[in-house]
Amino acid sequence: MELDLSPEYEAFRQDVNRILTENSHLAPGPEDRGMKHPKRLAWQKFLIENGLTARTIPKEYGGYGAAPDLLKSRIIAEEFARTGIARPMGGQGISMLVPTLLELGTPEQKEAYIRPTLYGEMIWCQGYSEPGAGSDLAAVRTAAVEDGDDFIINGQKIWTSTAKQADMIFCLVRTDPDAKKHEGISYVLFSMETPGIEVRPLVDMTENANFNEVFFTDVRVPQSGIVFEKNKGWQVANATLTHERGMLGDPNATKARFLELVELMKAETLNGERLIDNPLLRDRLLKLQGEVYAMQANGLRVTTASLKRESAGLAGLIIKLQGCELNHQIAGLAIDALGELGILYGEGDHLRSDGSWQWRYMYDLGLIIGGGTAQIQKNIISERGLGMPREPKPAKV
Repeated sequence: MELDLSPEYEAFRQDVNRILTENSHLAPGPEDRGMKHPKRLAWQKFLIENGLTARTIPKEYGGYGAAPDLLKSRIIAEEFARTGIARPMGGQGISMLVPTLLELGTPEQKEAYIRPTLYGEMIWCQGYSEPGAGSDLAAVRTAAVEDGDDFIINGQKIWTSTAKQADMIFCLVRTDPDAKKHEGISYVLFSMETPGIEVRPLVDMTENANFNEVFFTDVRVPQSGIVFEKNKGWQVANATLTHERGMLGDPNATKARFLELVELMKAETLNGERLIDNPLLRDRLLKLQGEVYAMQANGLRVTTASLKRESAGLAGLIIKLQGCELNHQIAGLAIDALGELGILYGEGDHLRSDGSWQWRYMYDLGLIIGGGTAQIQKNIISERGLGMPREPKPAKV
């Protein structure tokens, strides 16, 4: 197997590294909080203009407009991970909705939403899960009834990330109550400022409202917000879920987190000894390094399949499960290695990395559940990837 890059790609890597290192002073830091912090928005604009994010998105929609080249995209991601410089903005709008619209949206939807989303000016939330419709997403009951050129929406969503901050929502609604449950769903875009929408924050163990309940009471939205076709929303929803699971299992983001852990263990000491020199902690670190290497190798499989225009098969199915669990394990080792400092939370002079390790450790538990629980992911891997018998359904009473 030949993994060396050609001189052209090595030169490209050097250019990417130069742009990042020479302009690292422009990048936002941990103190620059807020989705629309001016420094975050300026950094995103700089990265787009230099082709380091939104690289292959057409210029007419605000992207850089380069020809698709998976190897160059991978090199860019690797350099962000290696340098530790602030990555481009992501999230549900940029990483999930934009590629969905490029594939299935109307010209008007692409024109209206992609540019402001890429530049961080328009924040999105995802209206998927409901009470009773989580893992069985096709069981959604939020109803959209036609009224002229509009829909009147009534129902509830739950576990809605960023709903409190979002300008817009991409939402699954039932538009044909008499159809089979996978066939009567539509995927609709509309403003979170629409009258009749109520957001109730759900405070999780991080002490932040990372999730929310969203209630719709006679919410009137235009039918022009439908993506693809009415009652064909299940196809659109699955396209978005594919991008979500890739976002949650990004091997370069995991590598960046691992390298951050290595630096922490080099800097921190216990009884005058660096944490990385402690044989027990170093053994755990090496095991995680092996997992990171395996994740990167699997990423190469997925990249190779994409270059060949083939299905990634089993390699694609394990991405989300592997990434979320490994990220949680890396944060767990950081907390254990810090000893009594690892159990601190909130504010304090002795916090390391501004308390980010503790926050990530708790938040990542939610990601292991969100986007398809670990248990559901294992069923998918076994049934679709390994050809094992389907899980038996409970007998009807």
